[in-house]
Amino acid sequence: MRYFRATVEYDGTDFFGFQVQPGVPTIQGALEEAIARVTTEKTLITAAGRTDTGVHARGQVIAFPSSWKRDTEELLRAINAVLPEAIALLDLEEVEESFHPRYSARRREYRYFLHCRAVRSPLRLRYSLHVPYALDIAAMNEVAHSIVGVHDFATFGDPTSGESTVREVFTSRWEQRGEEWVYVVEANGFLRRMVRTLVTAQLWVGSGRWLPEDFQAALAAHDRSLSPPPAEPRGLHLWKVTY
Repeated sequence: MRYFRATVEYDGTDFFGFQVQPGVPTIQGALEEAIARVTTEKTLITAAGRTDTGVHARGQVIAFPSSWKRDTEELLRAINAVLPEAIALLDLEEVEESFHPRYSARRREYRYFLHCRAVRSPLRLRYSLHVPYALDIAAMNEVAHSIVGVHDFATFGDPTSGESTVREVFTSRWEQRGEEWVYVVEANGFLRRMVRTLVTAQLWVGSGRWLPEDFQAALAAHDRSLSPPPAEPRGLHLWKVTY
């Protein structure tokens, strides 16, 4: 039995998240079906993270076992040939069985995209959130930078496993490129809906609904009831996983 690792890119718009669910299309389900068609083996894959419904990925990482006897490049081409157009393996390599996409990861980077103009962009709507009002990027970066380091993010998300809501954030910043705005955040791990909720909180600061002090008070409260709603999933992309 061999063990393979792959980087996966996907458009999550038409899928009910990554994790397999009965009766609905999922990224995991499509990947396992494609691998099974090529290898003629029932395969269970593991992944670096379980993205929500409508969330995209440029750098999701998966791993799976297989008794495939031929070349790795041939396996890569064969799997991509039967995957839906919305999903593709960017690379494939054989690794030690001790590698685990989730537990071996040291950092994960997400990016959230906005397009800021009066009229929505139909060509961007699948992959970014339309914001039709002015934003104060300086105020948004002030609160974005403030979460770098180790913090308890209980206000902004739910634990993925166990009870700890403490995470270490390495990068948190907004970048503006004309009409496109990008929130870049990298951490050792994230709570459920943490990135999308942080995006909404920072949009509230950028639009004047919250002052930076309101954001800091919410963070310090460790109170989920003070959380704003998560931003729409369409703008969120799992960008990179570092091992």
